[in-house]
Amino acid sequence: QVRLVESEGALVQPGGSLRLSCSVSGSIFRIDAMGWYRQAPGKERELVARISSSSSENTNYADSVKGRFSISRDNTKNTAYLQMNNLKPEDTAVYYCTVRSFDTTYWGRGAQVTVSS
Repeated sequence: QVRLVESEGALVQPGGSLRLSCSVSGSIFRIDAMGWYRQAPGKERELVARISSSSSENTNYADSVKGRFSISRDNTKNTAYLQMNNLKPEDTAVYYCTVRSFDTTYWGRGAQVTVSS
């Protein structure tokens, strides 16, 4: 069974920073892309950032977070990180880690990030 363990979310002041992590454990033969989605109240879930397989590590970001968020991965630890800087109130959402392995996508339970003064 594959398990995704996310770090805790937090309450952060506008302009602040937070790093989320997502560690994969269990019976997984190969980890391809890793990423984060988020869902704000009353809104659809959206892709925040994605990093491709360990061989290329290409990244892509939602326009709203470009220049502020950075995704990375440590393949030795089966862990992905989302560094979020200059956080804004509109970044408030539940952030979900995702992992793609062959044709299967696994989801974390989500971490609440609230940006407020």
